[in-house]
Amino acid sequence: MKLIVENLGLNRASEEIVKDISFELSAGEALIITGENGSGKSTTLRGIAGLLPLNSGAIKLLDENGKQFEGQPREYCHYLGHQNGMKTALTVRENLDFWQKFCGEPDLTIEEALEEVDLSHTIDLPFSYLSAGMKRRVTIARLLVSDRPIWILDEPTAGLDAQSVKMFTALCQAFCESGGILIAATHLPLGIETEKTLEIKASN
Repeated sequence: MKLIVENLGLNRASEEIVKDISFELSAGEALIITGENGSGKSTTLRGIAGLLPLNSGAIKLLDENGKQFEGQPREYCHYLGHQNGMKTALTVRENLDFWQKFCGEPDLTIEEALEEVDLSHTIDLPFSYLSAGMKRRVTIARLLVSDRPIWILDEPTAGLDAQSVKMFTALCQAFCESGGILIAATHLPLGIETEKTLEIKASN
């Protein structure tokens, strides 16, 4: 699998904030996007994830024979943004069950995913009962309950303590080792062995 981003241009409101972003990632590779606040990191991720229309450029996902995947690249992506994307009144189980059904392609069971993030005991608690760090770890578990080959992560370690960051890095490393493609905007490198870096500079 190969993800190709060519001359990406994206608007924020009516202003073009991202211009001429290009890169290629093969299965097993990770890209860390860096840049000053307001430079367009989150906009870039949202564009790749299909949450914003492209102003210019193209995004392609190719198989090992160079044939383009059917459908849109966004259909193969998990997106984890600043917000957790969970209903506070629902239990942890109910939230993860929703996301597993919404994303399709079940991978780990809900119980297995929560065990990976050391939160098995929260499965039947309302999401609102959890601390900020625990909520983020449940959101990370969302990546594990459905099998999608591309993870797009915006400041994924925000709110996590040092031990949880280490746990998350191990999950990312395992994901890449299994052939996944990872793109993350973060101020700190994740320490993935196949990690590349792309700096985005604010448009003038």
